Amino acid sequence: MSLSSKMGSSGKNNALLCPNCRKLISRSVAECPYCKLGKPGSILKDNPLTRGAGPEKTIRLIIIINVVMFGLSVLVNFNPHAFSASPFHFLSPSNLSLAVLGATGTKAVFGLHQWWTLVSASFLHGSLLHLLFNMIALFQLGPLVAREFGVNRMVIIYLLSGVVGFLVSALAGVWMTIGASASICGLIGAMLYYGKHRGGTYGQAVFSQIGGWAIGIAFFGFMVPGINNWGHGGGMVAGFLLAMVLGYKERKPDTFYHTAIATVSLVLTGLILAWSCLRGMALLIS
Repeated sequence: MSLSSKMGSSGKNNALLCPNCRKLISRSVAECPYCKLGKPGSILKDNPLTRGAGPEKTIRLIIIINVVMFGLSVLVNFNPHAFSASPFHFLSPSNLSLAVLGATGTKAVFGLHQWWTLVSASFLHGSLLHLLFNMIALFQLGPLVAREFGVNRMVIIYLLSGVVGFLVSALAGVWMTIGASASICGLIGAMLYYGKHRGGTYGQAVFSQIGGWAIGIAFFGFMVPGINNWGHGGGMVAGFLLAMVLGYKERKPDTFYHTAIATVSLVLTGLILAWSCLRGMALLIS
């Protein structure tokens, strides 16, 4: 029997890929015959946001947002010392620029009650080198996490680990902090859970390799002044716990609810960053 006859008189116009399992089904079915998702043709479940963009495009989007936020932080209030000879301070945004664009910490969260900075701070960086280090780490770790957890769970782990890491550092008394490293440490924590829980030769290899990353970050954090070790540790623990709750692909298939949570997280992040940019530029202009 041809596909068009299975789908009915509307033919291919009535076909869609299930938003959950990505199998070809009829839009009119009450339940996906493969994964049992209810009403897969509903606009709430089948739309451009919930279909996702794939791991490569998603990771690229996160990197682009970080680069754009960095460029904006350099330009809105130019630091006269931005062209320092030190590679650690080259193209450093001013503290004022970082503060108005959403740097977080004890002052912002508990003093000014700017809870949204727990999200925005993950997309701000203190220098060009800081940005490069973090984006290279994301470019290397992101595809690995997306492969084992799926892109939706990767997004959830990345965004929420940053929030938790910065909340821990604020509770620990860190006055002002920025950077994607808490989120990246969340990815490390997730892969540590994966390697330990999966076991076997592959799991042990993953645990050993990612454990080397964790040890390297801890060593770097204690050797170099100004590193937010509370954020790193909080993000790593958050990533480990989120991976435990969400599960990985071999044990728990990606579901529509993972897609929905990831989509909501991305939309809220986008709104918060847009708000931080508009608010920051308005404050500097005034």
